[in-house]
Amino acid sequence: AAFARFGGPIQFASNALSVLKEIDETLFNRVMDKFTFTGTRTCGIKDGLRSDGSFRMTDDSLAYLWDPETPADWFVKFPLKQCADLFGLPYTGVIDRPDLQEILIDECRKLKPDFIQNGNAVVSYENRGKGQGVEFTFEDGKKADADVLVGSDGIWSAIRNQMYNEGGIKSTSKDKKKRQGCDYSGYTVFAGETVIKTPDYYETGYKVYIGPKRYFVTSDVGDGRIQWYAFFALPPGTKKAPSGWGGSTRDDQADPEEDLVQYIKGLHEGWSDEVMTVLDATHPDSVEQRDLYDRAPEFFRSWSDGNVVLMGDAVHAMMPNLGQGGCQAIEDAYVLAEMLAATKTTEKIDTSLQKFYEARILRVSAVQFMSRLASDLIINAFDTPWSPHDNLGKSWKSYLTFFWKPFLQYVIFPLQFTYLYSYHPTGNISDTAKALEAKWKESHLAGAEEAFALADEGFERKAGPSFFQKSEQQPATVLSAKKE
Repeated sequence: AAFARFGGPIQFASNALSVLKEIDETLFNRVMDKFTFTGTRTCGIKDGLRSDGSFRMTDDSLAYLWDPETPADWFVKFPLKQCADLFGLPYTGVIDRPDLQEILIDECRKLKPDFIQNGNAVVSYENRGKGQGVEFTFEDGKKADADVLVGSDGIWSAIRNQMYNEGGIKSTSKDKKKRQGCDYSGYTVFAGETVIKTPDYYETGYKVYIGPKRYFVTSDVGDGRIQWYAFFALPPGTKKAPSGWGGSTRDDQADPEEDLVQYIKGLHEGWSDEVMTVLDATHPDSVEQRDLYDRAPEFFRSWSDGNVVLMGDAVHAMMPNLGQGGCQAIEDAYVLAEMLAATKTTEKIDTSLQKFYEARILRVSAVQFMSRLASDLIINAFDTPWSPHDNLGKSWKSYLTFFWKPFLQYVIFPLQFTYLYSYHPTGNISDTAKALEAKWKESHLAGAEEAFALADEGFERKAGPSFFQKSEQQPATVLSAKKE
């Protein structure tokens, strides 16, 4: 079956870029040609109520405590660039999933033309014993065999379903709080994309606007586009928007006549005009929604079963707040490939797969924990920070948020991003990072200005089916490997 282009941008943090470069120089360079850096610019948390609506660039100091004229727009800024510079790594950014998909497929086919075959999902497997490989069954009933079966088939993994006996792919509890072993995170997310030239477009990468019981994220994703996410603590199944993006069919919207942009604006009543400006520039038909599920770390169950192993979202799906889901999958792939390359006989494959699990479980679990904690803190523990100059933040959470500020700014975030970037198999490549940034600035400016000019003339960007929509379908690609 042919591969269709789908999906919006995906973040690659500095640790993932290091892994990509170590895997293959050509692959890395091609990804960089399509990349939009966000970590080279200001990123951080803004006050969703106090940001004055002008998208101004202000400091995040505590001077507003004694000086009412000091702006309180920025709460905390993230040390993305500083932590990348610490290790000499390329800066965090995004790439469109269709572009990444085409690059990966093309590079794989250069190695072996029929390396990837899709359109016929693997639905079950049978281990043949130590050194004897694995037999697996496809959706159409046909069978095949290999030395190793890698279940990289996403959060609703058929391979995982059998390995852990989860009761069926996407099987859901009556209260919808558990789905194929995944716990509902407590959050649903709306997302959209628009072309808009905000005054801070070239100065900011991504921003997290915080407020009572919700947060709103915007990110530059290249070519003049801003992608936004709105996170809400709502019960599972609180369906408003479909899972499609752009040209996808929208027959599952709860109320086809409802203007979803106006609905989301209503949930942000009293928030900064910066949020409203981005929403007003968004076409309602681009809005999508997805309930967020994540998994607890598998400390007590191996990721491997004989000659079968899980990786990526199939075994450690995580909340999107740190943008590390795809990054950790790339790390998985690199470590697994290294271990299999060092395995000299098929009799030792099961041992190597177990060592892969042991090598990855602690780091992946730490990232899962940090990703979940970020959501829980922002929605359940954070609020509009307290200020002596107004009445916008007077709850106990507001005082707590205010007192968290220096701890977050000088301890938590520096340690968090230092840990995330600490895995970098390339070592220090600071000269490469600086050269890439300089080259990108020119192309980013040209691409954005062209998009802004077209938008001013009334042209609208057409997006393909989204990653959200695609991931709701049963994945049809599971990779297998056979020693030759």
